Amino acid sequence: MKKMLSAMLAMAMMFSLAACGKKDQPAGSQSGAQSGSQSASASQSTAEELTYAVEAGSAGEEVANENGFKTVSVETQAMALMEVDSGTADAAIIDLLMAGAMVGEGTSYPDIKVTDQKLNSEEYGVGCRKGSDLAAYINAVMAEAYADGAMEELAKTYGVQEAILEQPESAYPQADAAGDVAYIQGKGKLIVGITDFEPMDYKAADGSWIGFDADMAKLVAEKLGVDIEFVEIDWDRKVDELDGKGIDVVWNGMTLTEGVKAAMECTNAYCENAQVVVTK
Repeated sequence: MKKMLSAMLAMAMMFSLAACGKKDQPAGSQSGAQSGSQSASASQSTAEELTYAVEAGSAGEEVANENGFKTVSVETQAMALMEVDSGTADAAIIDLLMAGAMVGEGTSYPDIKVTDQKLNSEEYGVGCRKGSDLAAYINAVMAEAYADGAMEELAKTYGVQEAILEQPESAYPQADAAGDVAYIQGKGKLIVGITDFEPMDYKAADGSWIGFDADMAKLVAEKLGVDIEFVEIDWDRKVDELDGKGIDVVWNGMTLTEGVKAAMECTNAYCENAQVVVTK
């Protein structure tokens, strides 16, 4: 059944993306163990007949909708993997960086594999309240960390060094007394909105939050001279959390879509990524 599903997914992706005019074609699962009836069944399948688990409000959900895929929305990408693992979804659409850390041999989901199909290419950025001076402050910290090698060293810790992007020179002007930087320094804490998203933000054995994004956020808090608090949020309500000051920043492998950039004050892109399909 697993081999049959892999073949169905590969064939489905091929037909669907050809119809949508996509350039990239899936390599497909070339398992020689398919029976004649299974191969015939797979060839009749379309992407619309498969169910894809996606995180609500994510770039994966957006690209699934663009391709006309049937989806089931869940709270996090980790939960999307659970749907595939339990068999309640045929496949999931998740971030490539997460797939590299979470699926395949030696991971939490050894029976799930990444298909050859990349549905898009994208970049990560950090989101702040619209008009916030915190984005410029973070840009300056990231530029310094890139220049002195600290960003690369952190990236190596989590295996994402090939994905980090060169940071342009950036200087932060004196803080505006009415701005977010002064507000955060005044209350003495930077509150970071996240979801459980390895390797960017996830919990260590002792319950503390680690990951490339988490560690970069800690660096910003250190530069600000404040404590840091990580708060798990409903990803679909991230803008509301920012605007209501429940959090100060969204730092969680967030794709810089046009919608995100319209709703938030975003930093420079710091990581490249893609949405990929994973299945058993």
